[in-house]
Amino acid sequence: MIETAKNPIKHKTAGQFEETRFEKIHNVIFNDSDEASICVAQEIAALIREKQSQGKSCVLGLATGSSPIKVYEELVRLHKEEGLSFKNVTTFNLDEYYPMEKSNIQSYHYFMHEHLFNHVDILPENVNIPDGTIPSEDIRDYCLSYEAKIKDAGGLDFQLLGIGRTGHIGFNEPGSHYNSGTRAITLHHITRVDAASAFLGINNVPRKAITMGIATVKSAKRIVLLGWGEHKASVVKETIEGSVSSQVPATYLQSHPNTTFVLDKEAGSMLTRNKTPWLVSSCEWTKELTSKAVVWLSEQTKKSILSLTDKDYNDNGMSGLLAEKGSAYDLNIAMFNKLQHTITGWPGGKPNADDTYRPERATPAKKRVIIFSPHPDDDVISMGGTFDRLVEQGHEVHIAYQTSGNIAVTDEEALKFAEVASSIDPNNKQAKEIIQHISEKKENTIDSPEVRQLKGTIRRKESYAATRYVGLEDKNVHFLNLPFYETGTIKKNKLSKADIDIMCNLIEEIKPHQIYAAGDLADPHGTHRVCLDAVFESLKILKKAPYMKDCWLWLYRGAWHEWDMHEIEMAVPMSPDQVLKKRRAIFYHQSQKDNVMFQGDDAREFWMRAEERNRETAKRYHALGLADYAAMEAFVRYEY
Repeated sequence: MIETAKNPIKHKTAGQFEETRFEKIHNVIFNDSDEASICVAQEIAALIREKQSQGKSCVLGLATGSSPIKVYEELVRLHKEEGLSFKNVTTFNLDEYYPMEKSNIQSYHYFMHEHLFNHVDILPENVNIPDGTIPSEDIRDYCLSYEAKIKDAGGLDFQLLGIGRTGHIGFNEPGSHYNSGTRAITLHHITRVDAASAFLGINNVPRKAITMGIATVKSAKRIVLLGWGEHKASVVKETIEGSVSSQVPATYLQSHPNTTFVLDKEAGSMLTRNKTPWLVSSCEWTKELTSKAVVWLSEQTKKSILSLTDKDYNDNGMSGLLAEKGSAYDLNIAMFNKLQHTITGWPGGKPNADDTYRPERATPAKKRVIIFSPHPDDDVISMGGTFDRLVEQGHEVHIAYQTSGNIAVTDEEALKFAEVASSIDPNNKQAKEIIQHISEKKENTIDSPEVRQLKGTIRRKESYAATRYVGLEDKNVHFLNLPFYETGTIKKNKLSKADIDIMCNLIEEIKPHQIYAAGDLADPHGTHRVCLDAVFESLKILKKAPYMKDCWLWLYRGAWHEWDMHEIEMAVPMSPDQVLKKRRAIFYHQSQKDNVMFQGDDAREFWMRAEERNRETAKRYHALGLADYAAMEAFVRYEY
């Protein structure tokens, strides 16, 4: 359980103080968000039960978004399986979009009832969520009454928070005053961008919200902030280690006496004690940490690895590494060789070659390969050059698209195809029904099965065009249409036995020597992460099968991030011609070009992001002193 004021933080040793000397907010880092969420839910449950034993009400401040979903799930389980009652609980939600109808599936009113309130015995009159339907002229009085209601309830015993990439807590955007109360606020562009996928495009995201203020949040007796994924790592570091600033509102929590940030490994990865631990304490110099440190030193000093000196190591907190591992010369040679051995133009292994220092095995010379692609374009976006190389070198390559990707096709794109079909065959009844459905579609209406089918077909045909261009036969292209994805909305179902059975059946059919999968860990509830979990679960089930002893799993990254240099275990260089070929393969996914629905805050198209990332990887290799390539795709081998 997270340590609270009633369970105080144990006295730290001098070494522990040294480790965290840059940190101004207590934080706990877990292996994954599920484990962390269960821990937080248990603390909340313990507080509820403690208040019950005292005959008192428990007042909870609650958050929405993807971060607390597992917390609410565990609270529901505790209610149903362990008798946790919510009858003494009063809740106040942080915020709500404005304007927003309660029945809207994007409303936080809908979210809270969907994930928590509909499944526990909380009294409806004890649930308080900002009302997004209040007339604009009444908002000020409404907000004052919301504040008064919190005070009348006895104040917040516990406040659950998430954190936005702008550093907002609740919807307290940059510029918010530390003494602010509940109020209407204009949302930051990045906040709206981050919500765009849920609203099927940024144009549908409200521009305003009602939010509790900083002072309201800080009035809570206990605050727990949740942070999941590497996309939160930068703002988490700035909040915990930076100066208090209205430009990062979460930094105001530095002055709260009982706040804990609960993080997964990815969200906590940029904290100084994790990213560069040699700068804060003595280290246990494992192979991985040594590699990380040498790469960091090379990039920090802007020197190639073989140019680093003893002085460079000593001046940058690595004297202990020198003392343990020997001279800079020995360290440099070892690291240079390690990086050199990751580079290969033979991702399936080079036949009849000594593979002692190669990332892949030489045998069998022709391998069976499955490339799992979460959406029908991640294959060419993320590893199009390697895909092309595997086909070119004669391996039996299979592409498995895990989801239909229909959600990412706009109504305008679907309407265009339906109108083409109708013009070719004026008697096409289904095309006319689709045209009518899209034309009459209202905001937040779920697509009809026919529209979803058309959108999925658009992506399927684009995929065939791309894989044919790379040279793959249609019989080696598999559309899995995993059921978890097929909800017609952004919110997806959990992985089920049906999903895993589909995955296992394909793997058993092909009996691969290599599997490639998207290793994106940014969002625990994102499609890429769920698809990766499906791979992991399937391999766990099939692990004892004889053919699995010869199967290696390689993870690639999506359009947004790349592996850190010290993590890369296989780097596949691309020539300028291959870069161009990869670009053309991506272009076949026409529905995902230009005005992409889930583009994030990066205005570049996916092919631009992919090219620039691949070029940057090659530049980093070259800056470390290795060969100069046009571009490189990087992979990490996962031991399952």
